[in-house]
Amino acid sequence: MSRTARTTRLAALSTVAALGLTACGGGASGDDGDVTLRFTWWGADTRHELTQEVIDAFEEEHPDITIEGEFGSWDGYWDQLATQTAANEAPDIIQMDEQYIREYADRGALLDLDGVDVSQVDESVVENGRIDGELYGATIGINSFIMVANPELFEEAGVEMPDDTTWTWDEYADLAVELSENLDGAWGAGAPREPSGFTMWLRQHGAHLSGEDGGLGFEPADAEGYFQFYLDLMEAGGTPPAEAISEDQNIGKEQSLSGSGELALGTWWSNEAVALAGAAGVEMELLRFPSPTGEAEDATPWYKSSQFLSASAGTDHPEEAQEFIDFFANSAEAGEILKAERGIPPNSEVRSMVSEDMEGMQRATADYIDEIASEIGESEPVTAAGGSEFGAILYRYQDEVFFGRQTPAEAAEAMHAEMVAQLE
Repeated sequence: MSRTARTTRLAALSTVAALGLTACGGGASGDDGDVTLRFTWWGADTRHELTQEVIDAFEEEHPDITIEGEFGSWDGYWDQLATQTAANEAPDIIQMDEQYIREYADRGALLDLDGVDVSQVDESVVENGRIDGELYGATIGINSFIMVANPELFEEAGVEMPDDTTWTWDEYADLAVELSENLDGAWGAGAPREPSGFTMWLRQHGAHLSGEDGGLGFEPADAEGYFQFYLDLMEAGGTPPAEAISEDQNIGKEQSLSGSGELALGTWWSNEAVALAGAAGVEMELLRFPSPTGEAEDATPWYKSSQFLSASAGTDHPEEAQEFIDFFANSAEAGEILKAERGIPPNSEVRSMVSEDMEGMQRATADYIDEIASEIGESEPVTAAGGSEFGAILYRYQDEVFFGRQTPAEAAEAMHAEMVAQLE
């Protein structure tokens, strides 16, 4: 998504803050006691079709509840939701993203989902949607930040695939340089996708992007080390030059260097591997991140909620809204329809059932999620209110470092100060 689009969405959220987020109910009741609920989500056509199938299945079981779908693209979604919420016209059920959940929860716009069953969901995943002890988002898909490896490029370079349970960051850097030196028209590794790459680095060094208190969870020195590592890697030839890195930050998965088969190692969310493999025409391998020690547990992977379902605090029908959310997140019917479209099902029983029918990269993704279960670290603190711009800020300061306009220390200090100001 473009940096301009991020700025536009931030302005919309500022409007919400100015007007206040107290909402009246978005649903309606008929004279005969029937209930109508509005449900909004973003996504492509495939998601719309599958979501409607889930709605149809729910309505068949609950003939007294009608779900009216409202959907569109990511770029327009947050502007519209902010406007609706500020005007007290929020939908009853909201597909929510981790970047925004604290924004809405802190302003009293979301319902505590105490009626949604989370007994079959890993506690670290449940925590992703919990703020100050209350559940404001029910996870409907999980993924993990990973290295996506192109085996054809490894073979072309004559380089063996690494042991991802033992490799360190120094070994990763050496491998990236070796791959680049032996490839024609491709590179060993790319710059990380943000803010996830920086989040992973911080976790491994005892810090976080956002703190539990809603502020920043790192110091400038943490960012300086991060910038220095990738600058050194670029200057050694392990990644593309600054111009290519900057261009790769602003295009979709299919058009990216990984998607076009020009990157041996790329950093992505696990649920993105299916699209990358399809675009590149290669069955990708999914690898753990390297760690400072070479121990798999010290790579500190975590399960991220790819999306949540939330309910408006002002809904006239909180029980029915939660009933639908519970069906969407926990029912076998919904799992069979959605499979991994929104990420791997968080409900362990549904995930086990659904993964049996998966093939190719979808099955590889499900297997990877299960494989790292014993290595999962603590859940990542919810993004601070105002932190939805952190990715754009990180990309901008990466450019400053990679293009030689600032040193890693200068960029780290300036970025930290800007992020603090962003939260204020």
